[in-house]
Amino acid sequence: MTTKNKILLAGSAVLAFVLLSGFRGGHFGGGPRDPERVKQMITWKLDDKLEDLKATDAQKQAIHGLKDSLFEDGKRLFEQQKDARAQMMSQWESPNPDSNAVHALVDARVDAFRAFAHKVADAALQAHRILTPEQRQQVTAGVREHMNAH
Repeated sequence: MTTKNKILLAGSAVLAFVLLSGFRGGHFGGGPRDPERVKQMITWKLDDKLEDLKATDAQKQAIHGLKDSLFEDGKRLFEQQKDARAQMMSQWESPNPDSNAVHALVDARVDAFRAFAHKVADAALQAHRILTPEQRQQVTAGVREHMNAH
């Protein structure tokens, strides 16, 4: 796997994590967050990065479109996850859990997360095409710095 592919994969994973974990709860495990508030916070952070990159208005619009689409997909995925947890608890609480139903539920969740991860990867590839080589170098430097810090 090339370095560029590794960076795209890492970026995709980070974006998916940020989008999904933003719904889990407030700071320090507090109550659930308002999805629109989470979206606004992501938008502010993205706007800061796009300003740092000196992105054009067309680039900003295209990348925000990617963010909005991923956000809505992530929001649906989170809602489905809550339903899956409820179904799993129902199976757990049953005197005779249905192993086929449990495995089907696990398979469905894995497939849903895989599909979302592919959408994130596709969005990263689209962002790659939207940004100039110089902007991509800046993004790469930021990702490397973030990876080295953790």
